[in-house]
Amino acid sequence: MKLTSLAITNGSPIPARYAFGQSNKETHIALSDNISPDFSWSDVPEGTQSFVLIAVDIDAPSKADDVNQVDREVPAELARVPFYHWTLIDIPADMRHIEEGAFSKNVSPKGKSGPLTAFPTMRQGLNNYTEWFAADADMKGDYFGYDGPCPPFNDARIHRYYFTLYALDIKEVPVSGVFDAKQVLSLIKEHILAEDTLMGTYTLNPRLAA
Repeated sequence: MKLTSLAITNGSPIPARYAFGQSNKETHIALSDNISPDFSWSDVPEGTQSFVLIAVDIDAPSKADDVNQVDREVPAELARVPFYHWTLIDIPADMRHIEEGAFSKNVSPKGKSGPLTAFPTMRQGLNNYTEWFAADADMKGDYFGYDGPCPPFNDARIHRYYFTLYALDIKEVPVSGVFDAKQVLSLIKEHILAEDTLMGTYTLNPRLAA
């Protein structure tokens, strides 16, 4: 199976229009366009009954002590954990393309609604901004669907974002109600016929972006 995108060039920086946050000289971080990328795929294996799309940042700091502090950086050697940005399930077997902006066209404070989408059959899980904003009165809420990159502006590591499409031998992922990427990955591991990944990078650290 082959996954392609006009938005995400494998191994290259992700344009800010697809990010949740962008650099700002005065405030360090400002909200960005947060547009969901386009994706197309081909060479689908026989027997495919649905697809799942998951986006994850594998470089999120495991500790928030130094995050977004003006007097220091998040050390590059700090242990990292996954931060999930999008979980889209029950994509129909005959689908081969997702339009840019189909699932997000801006930042939605307190999160987008879900898990149901405007598209029949398709559902979206919570992303990790749900936990990230849990203590922020202005932003806390349930963040369903796509919300793009917003790494710490002082992180000494450039973040890597993996967009993976899975072809499954089941029509629906056996999950109900509210769900997240970890649940989905656990449930589909025995049903994956093929997968392909695009990786893009993103940083808000002016020292690394220069």
